[in-house]
Amino acid sequence: MTESIETEYPVRGGTFVGTVESTKMQKSATVRWEYSEKVPKYERYERRNTKITVHVPEDVEIEEGDEVKVGETKPISKTKSHVIIEKVEDGEE
Repeated sequence: MTESIETEYPVRGGTFVGTVESTKMQKSATVRWEYSEKVPKYERYERRNTKITVHVPEDVEIEEGDEVKVGETKPISKTKSHVIIEKVEDGEE
């Protein structure tokens, strides 16, 4: 079951599911998104990751290690242009 979050920032781009790495900032968190990229030379896949700073709405409680769904929005600050859409419960994606 997911808890949907209503935000003041409309999602206007892609979405992905990532893991919360840090919640030390106010109203922000760092989310790691892992994905596979094909290496044509070796005909194999390599694992890559991206760390993104996201906006955390005031009505959501997240902790480090939580799985969250993140959506792209208009730029909120210098480093933030993504917002947490919902918290993904265990066993869902």
